Amino acid sequence: MERKRILSRDYKIGNAITEALSCNRTNIIEQIKDSGLKGKCRTDFSTGIKWELAANLPGNNKYVICNADEGEPGTFKSRILLQNHIETLIEGMIIAGYAINSNNGIIYLRAEYRWMLKDLIKKVDKLREKDFLGKNILGKNFDFDIEFRLNAGAYICGEETSLIESLEGKRGEPRNKPPYPTEKGYLDCPTIINNVETFCYVPYIINEGIEEFKKTSNTKLFSVSGDCERADIYEIDLNTKIIDLLGLIGAKDTKSVLIGGTSGIVISEKDFDKPINYKGLPAGSSIIVFNNSRNMRKILKNFMEFFVEESCGHCTPCREGNIKLLEAIEKINKGDSIPDKYIQTLLELAEIMKMSSKCSLGRSSANSFINFYKIEYRDYIYGN
Repeated sequence: MERKRILSRDYKIGNAITEALSCNRTNIIEQIKDSGLKGKCRTDFSTGIKWELAANLPGNNKYVICNADEGEPGTFKSRILLQNHIETLIEGMIIAGYAINSNNGIIYLRAEYRWMLKDLIKKVDKLREKDFLGKNILGKNFDFDIEFRLNAGAYICGEETSLIESLEGKRGEPRNKPPYPTEKGYLDCPTIINNVETFCYVPYIINEGIEEFKKTSNTKLFSVSGDCERADIYEIDLNTKIIDLLGLIGAKDTKSVLIGGTSGIVISEKDFDKPINYKGLPAGSSIIVFNNSRNMRKILKNFMEFFVEESCGHCTPCREGNIKLLEAIEKINKGDSIPDKYIQTLLELAEIMKMSSKCSLGRSSANSFINFYKIEYRDYIYGN
């Protein structure tokens, strides 16, 4: 489980920019497509195809947006990358701007990361002084600059169209799709939105080549926290067994592992000998470890309170469904008698939320209830 690429590789700012600006735009996009790079957040969509869709539209009034609004509980990889690898991120955004013929970059920063903004601006200013940002970058007749915008604190604005609404000064609510941001995004202009990790991979692909990237493309950055001795971000091969990961991070007496954040998959002890992605990697990039001292019913209640609080309220299934699931959890935790029909109704409600909510919050927030029910609640309710 060697750490590589973003976390420890040698990196010299400017190499990838120089290389990219010597190529035509189509060639850059083809490299990103051929590398197989995909979004490192919820969508898992081809980065190269996303860029191509925006590049194919005329004009240069386009936007490159970095989604640095990580609000998922237990997720902090973007914070570490922003603190330690901001130059890599900026270089990835510059290359994206060149590829789609955009002059405008925006880093949309989580409200709770306001404390690092001053330092980030200083680092960006240094890149501007070195001629990597601004007018006529490296004398290549290409203009590109970056500004920071702060989220006001709403979790829903991590969803790309809610993010755009927020940038435009509106209430953060998901838009209907289509049109997609690549066609009609920020200020109705073609817009590409990728997260911090995705942009950080771009310079590596340009510098080292497609084949070198493919050799290690089965790794992913995870924020690892919870009941373990070495909480940190790790670049993990997805074939790594959960039991091996637990040994690496110093986890003991582990009861369960939550992969993919509050709406992810709960893995019980009987499945620790399986690889991290054996059920298919869920959305999000966090791993939270719980030992046997934890009351999982209280944890689920905490998760559902989070979703009730953070739902924008636009979609009825999400707005009302999360409240109903929270009410059910509170009844179960109090020891109230729970009829089988009531449980079945809740599971059906969870499926309705998945099918009919507009954004990923509503479509995935019931996952916690479903997974915890299978592992924890079923035995608790029926006394097994």
